[in-house]
Amino acid sequence: MNIDISNKPSPHSLKVKIKRVLWAVCYTIFFRTTPGPMRRWRAFLLRLFGAKVSPKARISPSAKITMPWNLTVEDFGTIGPYAIIYSTAEIHIGKQATVSQYSYLCSATHDYEDSHFTLYAEPIVIKGQAWVSADVFVGPGVTIGEGTVVGARSSVFKDLPAWKVCVGNPAKPIKARIISRDRSHEKNPLSDK
Repeated sequence: MNIDISNKPSPHSLKVKIKRVLWAVCYTIFFRTTPGPMRRWRAFLLRLFGAKVSPKARISPSAKITMPWNLTVEDFGTIGPYAIIYSTAEIHIGKQATVSQYSYLCSATHDYEDSHFTLYAEPIVIKGQAWVSADVFVGPGVTIGEGTVVGARSSVFKDLPAWKVCVGNPAKPIKARIISRDRSHEKNPLSDK
């Protein structure tokens, strides 16, 4: 059986298509070109397009956000360089949660068994203090529990529990995440000596 999607209509309304074009222009001219420290300006631009983004959020200018009106980022939530936020459905990044560089939060996929190859979208939730580390893929409908760490280059297709370290493809908990002590007062080993 062949699937022919050549005449398939877009699942997006004309209004959404227009908003996406306007956002693409704004992103290219006013968002992507800003210096790193201009976080409040980028948060403001995202809010102009309907995002619920704290002025304290830290969003890299190279992060790619598809539909900002489906994005929520709480206080000190971070989206790192070159992260892709494919927000066809709601994506919620909790307080002090981090989505590191090159990670891909993908809230939509296609039904490959459907002859129409139908697009469907489900929300993604990254709860507070979680860390999605470098180059992680998070699929539609996933919730990453509070305080959970997802190891680099993992793929997440199912919910992950709170306060765990999870790795692999698919990502699975391997141990508890235990915060041993506050090291913020110690000298950073990467700083100049």
